[in-house]
Amino acid sequence: MFDLKTRILVIDDMMTMRKIVNKNLKELGFTDLQEAADGNLAWAALTAANPPIQLIISDWNMPNCSGLELLKKVRADAKYAKVPFIMLTAEAEATQVKEAVISGVTNYIIKPFTADALKQKLEQAHKKVTG
Repeated sequence: MFDLKTRILVIDDMMTMRKIVNKNLKELGFTDLQEAADGNLAWAALTAANPPIQLIISDWNMPNCSGLELLKKVRADAKYAKVPFIMLTAEAEATQVKEAVISGVTNYIIKPFTADALKQKLEQAHKKVTG
């Protein structure tokens, strides 16, 4: 599992969903949480963060800059390319999951989700990035 001091950026255009994700992360013991309402705000938060963001959990469907657009931007920048990126979305179509995988997503969580599902996906993502 990720260190509980991992700096996490939670991105969703719905404040309620950000609150749910943050609540679940806090229940798992994480303490350093930031949030953004869309991909553009997330990019600004990511590039301004000091110390750096160490994990991104992003919705797919958002105005201004979608989670997929943000994922592609993150993966294209050498400074952030290795940051674990978990897509949290209602989009469960195989073609969309495949597009996210091709774009370099670390893991994928389908909404609605449970705290246990979030924990499991975090553990899987951690194993994937640490080998």
